Amino acid sequence: MAILSLSASALRVGLVVSLFAVTTMACDTARIAIRGNLPNAERLAEVTPGDMSREEVAEVLGSPSSVTPFNSDLWLYISEKTSTIAFLAPEVLERNVVMVSFDQEGMVREVKKLDLSNAQDVAHVERVTPTSGNEVTIWDQLFSNLGRFNNPAGLQ
Repeated sequence: MAILSLSASALRVGLVVSLFAVTTMACDTARIAIRGNLPNAERLAEVTPGDMSREEVAEVLGSPSSVTPFNSDLWLYISEKTSTIAFLAPEVLERNVVMVSFDQEGMVREVKKLDLSNAQDVAHVERVTPTSGNEVTIWDQLFSNLGRFNNPAGLQ
């Protein structure tokens, strides 16, 4: 019996260890995500400055990912490939931007390609906008509701 209980115990330990190993390995698997709209090189080569209008560019490349808000003469085709492991922040593996600018008549003026080597880090401003009113904690919310409910009619 001692041999049987020992093997059952070893079986339980082995099951726990293998379950832990499987869950740990699942966390190490990176998820690859590709987002955006990047035209292929052949279609992009068809866009020649001075020869194509906006409508023709839209037919060849499709609609842009973004049009700059203050200058509608600049179309952006943006694509990004990221890798995410478990709960960590995604890591950018590849980023491509194609900028198509138009002149006043709506003809292509320039086609420019950018990649991750052209990227610049942007420093975020860490500040909080003050708001008016009271800051209420969870305890304030819980205890302030005590006694606020009316008795239904007829119950004492």
